[in-house]
Amino acid sequence: MSLAIEDYGLIGDTQTAALVGRDGSVDWLCLPRFDSEACFAALLGEERHGRWRIAPAAGRPETVQRYRDGTLVLETESRCREGTVRVVDFMPIRGRAPDIVRIVEGIEGAVPMRMRMVPRFGYGQVRPWTRCAGGRTIAVAGPDALVLDAPFPVQLDGPDVASSFTVRAGERHGFVLTWTSSHEIPAAAVDAREALDSTERWWREWAAQSTYDGPYEREVTRSLITLKAMTYAPTGGIVAAATTSLPEHLGGVRNWDYRYCWIRDATLTLYALLAAGYTQEAVAWRDWLLRAVAGDPAQMQIMYGAAGERRLLEWEADWLPGYAGSVPVRIGNAASRQFQLDVFGEVMDVLQQSRETGVEPHGVAWQVQRALMENLEGAWREPDEGIWEVRSGRRHFTHSKVMSWVAFDRAIRAVERSGVDGPVTRWRRAREEIHAEVCRRGYDSGRGAFVQSYGSQELDASLLMIALVGFLPARDPRVAGTVRAIERELCRDGFVERYATERAVNVDGLPGREGAFLPCTFWLVDNLILQGRRADARRLFEHVLSVASGTGLLSEEYDAEAGRLVGNYPQAFSHVGLVNSAHNLQGERAPARERPEHAGEAA
Repeated sequence: MSLAIEDYGLIGDTQTAALVGRDGSVDWLCLPRFDSEACFAALLGEERHGRWRIAPAAGRPETVQRYRDGTLVLETESRCREGTVRVVDFMPIRGRAPDIVRIVEGIEGAVPMRMRMVPRFGYGQVRPWTRCAGGRTIAVAGPDALVLDAPFPVQLDGPDVASSFTVRAGERHGFVLTWTSSHEIPAAAVDAREALDSTERWWREWAAQSTYDGPYEREVTRSLITLKAMTYAPTGGIVAAATTSLPEHLGGVRNWDYRYCWIRDATLTLYALLAAGYTQEAVAWRDWLLRAVAGDPAQMQIMYGAAGERRLLEWEADWLPGYAGSVPVRIGNAASRQFQLDVFGEVMDVLQQSRETGVEPHGVAWQVQRALMENLEGAWREPDEGIWEVRSGRRHFTHSKVMSWVAFDRAIRAVERSGVDGPVTRWRRAREEIHAEVCRRGYDSGRGAFVQSYGSQELDASLLMIALVGFLPARDPRVAGTVRAIERELCRDGFVERYATERAVNVDGLPGREGAFLPCTFWLVDNLILQGRRADARRLFEHVLSVASGTGLLSEEYDAEAGRLVGNYPQAFSHVGLVNSAHNLQGERAPARERPEHAGEAA
């Protein structure tokens, strides 16, 4: 079985990414971009499905994995009987082609090492033709080729590549793996040492732009670097995670492909970037959003490919046994075809927030927004699949209606504050109607809390957004009652579940349970701050930080019973939540405090 999820570090070049384990093995890599077919997929299978390992040849060394400060350069240090060795892994910022550079450094003694690369394409299914030519090792399969430049002689075992060598104190040896189209002449290998210097410098210069100055600077910087690493630089889109099918429960079926860009992530992602001073990235994300949703508003999707692709067909790689036996392994995501009302609110919110924080307006933004609002005026009354992408049928989800209210509210604010034109009287009527309906049908006076959907008795952590988007003040008795109910019924071992997992099949139509949802836990932190419970908020925030990986990364969920991170990794939404909550705790340019306050408190 693969290592624990938290035993992996991320490297990337802002166009794709790889996971490197504490055992020195690259177990996940898709080339040339995030959602391409994997050439190393051992994370979801076995070594025969593709990996690249460089490690001491014998024994079980003690290992420590860490990032160099302010960078995405990963170090794995191994101490064994013969001495100590360090493997430095990184991906240079993309030039002509994606590269992985691995530098082996001798620290103490003379350590026998073993390098073995098992290249596989097509998510571990396709064995390439591997040959040595001109001092380089080339593995070819269909349109793809991998070129390995190694400082030591290699031996071929069918498609696989191996090498044995000894590294002594003070020595440095660089291995470079480059992807190229199989019909092109491979470019010359990058110089490993020069690439390391330039990559470190690039990341440190980028990280230094952060304006956050608070007690969680290390965690915020790591989260911002992680978000940047999951940005597809050519378009500005930010993928939800670097992986697919890492399970929400070990051995379970809740395994999804997250290598795409979700609309709903846009608002909080933008706040996180702007709050930290990254206007350029916020503009790129805004422009990606406008391109992605352009066209008929009735055809707007909840997610897109990194370049705005719409067709994300879901299928199963049935030859892969899955992480920890978690099947099926899914490629693509059928939820892309779902109808989810909340995305209208996300789009309207993110574009209005960009105006109000000084981002230069985009010429077509308001045209797109007007078209979306015309569609929403008729659509908001319809049931939908909701924020959690249920596969059990559409319902009138309370959160979806709240976000519809957000869409009308932000459209009105745009007219009133930004000088654009629109049918504001009609939008005000819709905003008032939605607010009254949610307070009437989405609130259970017997429970003293808002509920998941109209007529339901279920709680839902998405209701924590009610105060964060300004629908009602955080101190409103209905909001306070909802927060108390969520703390009482959805908190497990200090983490927030999306909904009652013991009844999940009745909620989302899927069997099995899942871990607690880390972004929702950050939403609770933000609510506690707005309610004045700062000490509770800080304790909860630091409780989440305590389960991050040794390299400071978070997945989507945490399984307190197993003591493990679960779900796709690293998860952008979790790191967005960390950045925003850290700013909220600091109290300066806090995302939760920059959201509008609702004027109709007595509704």
